[in-house]
Amino acid sequence: MSIKAVVFDAYGTLYDIQSVAEITEDAFPGYGEIITQVWRIKQLEYTWLRSLMRRYEDFATVTRHSLAYTLRVLGIAYENDTFERVIEKYLHLDLYPDATAALAALRPRKLAILSNGSPDMLNALVRNSGLDALLDATISVDAKKIFKPSPDVYELIGEVLGIKPNEVLFVSSNPWDAAGAKSFGLKVAWIERVTPEAMALACVENELVAPLTMFKAIRTQMDELGFAPDHRIRALSELPGIA
Repeated sequence: MSIKAVVFDAYGTLYDIQSVAEITEDAFPGYGEIITQVWRIKQLEYTWLRSLMRRYEDFATVTRHSLAYTLRVLGIAYENDTFERVIEKYLHLDLYPDATAALAALRPRKLAILSNGSPDMLNALVRNSGLDALLDATISVDAKKIFKPSPDVYELIGEVLGIKPNEVLFVSSNPWDAAGAKSFGLKVAWIERVTPEAMALACVENELVAPLTMFKAIRTQMDELGFAPDHRIRALSELPGIA
């Protein structure tokens, strides 16, 4: 069955979540790296906890709560204006350098984003990065009031695009998302940006494990969930060769 649509995760896949590090360091000198990593870890954790608790709040709220948690546990005092300036970066995350060209090369297939992001966050981010000119749809989990990797979320692809699961290539750099999409029945390409070999080397070469290294160890390696992706690639630029 040919691929009729390529659907992308947003955060960490098309957009570099590590690009918030510059603003966190500028806002809180000396704490930028630890804030960036704890913030993202708690952000994801809150999506899963809220899904399990059936207490949905949109991703904009989750993002604010996870940053507030991070600053509190690190004992960092802050002004509201500074907090808002850091939050604002999520509307201006950096695209991965190969994202625009990769999407353009995948035409005439339908192209879409399926993301945990709330509609206002995603629409602003897509518009600010210029991807609105390439995408057929920007799909938010908000329509289902539950976060990935719930099967309810992946159902949105068919509902919005009118395409069967086996006609979709889902692309994510997040292993838990790739596993969730594969479990649902989508074809999956996982972007393996950090190899296990590089991860192991980074851990043994340093006496202390840096926050970014720890984040990569727990969030960038394929999870033991029993659902392997169909394709392992190293960058978005490889997608036209497999779709």
